[in-house]
Amino acid sequence: MSTAIPPRPRTLGPIPRQVGTRRRFGIVASQFNGEYVQGLVDHAVRELRELVPSAEFDLHQVPGAFEIPIVAREIARQKRADAILALGVIIQGKTDHAELVARAVTDALQRVAIEDGVPIIDAVLSLKDETQARERCLEEEMNRGTEAARAAVHMANLIAQFR
Repeated sequence: MSTAIPPRPRTLGPIPRQVGTRRRFGIVASQFNGEYVQGLVDHAVRELRELVPSAEFDLHQVPGAFEIPIVAREIARQKRADAILALGVIIQGKTDHAELVARAVTDALQRVAIEDGVPIIDAVLSLKDETQARERCLEEEMNRGTEAARAAVHMANLIAQFR
């Protein structure tokens, strides 16, 4: 069995611009590592506006990544969004704390998505250092906020087909 990891796609392919389709997105963003998270938010909002000009979205800020799932759960349970974007940045330190938080957040977000039937795009990034954070949060080439918005639109459209 190969242990090679295939390259991560940078786009999901063409996502048609949604004119006239009403979509609502919830964005839950951590305030910790705020400069980087704000970069994710800015890029995500810009992409949502481009892909779905009529989109509505609510931004909910929480203290840190660990608090994101509880707010995502409330949005999902109240059926206030077609998809939820979870945005945060966890930078590795000298202990295992960052890894433990990242795993807990990912597991909780997946559980909420499955139990409540609302797509949650997990863009809570676990990064090695600030160089990776700048590349993925502030720059254009591989911005994870842009990718999260594309995935959210794709999933909102797909789930709408089932319902």
